[in-house]
Amino acid sequence: MLANCSTTVANSDLRTTELTAAFLDGLNAYKKGNYEDAITQFNQVAASAKNGKLYYNLSNAYMKNGDLGNAILWYERALKLIPADPDLKFNLDYARGLVKDKMENEQTPIFRVLFFWNHLLNALNIQQLAIVLNIGFWSLLTMRQYIKKNVLKAPSGIILLLTIIFTATAFFNIYAAQYRRYAVVLPKEVAVRSGLTEDSTSLFGLHAGTKVKIEKENGDHYRVFFAHGKIGWVNKALLGVIE
Repeated sequence: MLANCSTTVANSDLRTTELTAAFLDGLNAYKKGNYEDAITQFNQVAASAKNGKLYYNLSNAYMKNGDLGNAILWYERALKLIPADPDLKFNLDYARGLVKDKMENEQTPIFRVLFFWNHLLNALNIQQLAIVLNIGFWSLLTMRQYIKKNVLKAPSGIILLLTIIFTATAFFNIYAAQYRRYAVVLPKEVAVRSGLTEDSTSLFGLHAGTKVKIEKENGDHYRVFFAHGKIGWVNKALLGVIE
């Protein structure tokens, strides 16, 4: 069962009366079970306002309307804005469980063990920890100038190590978010082809909600990576880019 639709959106994101009205109309339509109208209204607001709660509501409307591809797309977009929201995480996990294609993890088990904190914490938490640790380290370093004992030497070394780890991880996550692009399959099924034309060989099929990595762009096509040995071209119109 999906978590409830959120009834709040930051006022700063809804700059006009028309957008506010559209959002409220979308909420009313959602509550009445008129999900198509809710989608129309929420999309109108989403075209002008970037807000995690709005994206979450739009995702729920798509999910209720039976559109798994768009539901996961907007859940993923919401996740980038409100990564700690528990209802969002629950609904996204539920939606992912309905996807037919199971994506292989890009990282090896050893990598996941060695860098376990990057999987236990979201990117925002890691950035916050990096800032706190930097402040803590430089504060200890300053204190050592006035305390002529080695009592702070061990804590300073530990905090320095943690500061380096979390700062490097934070920069890696920023780089990955900036330069690694992902997309979601929107139709019920698409053919991933060897070339850019409809008569190119169909290599394999992917289903609604499947997340793929964009490796290359050529005209109106993306070359996507799904799993080891599963790479090919898909028309851009069939994919929703997670932005």
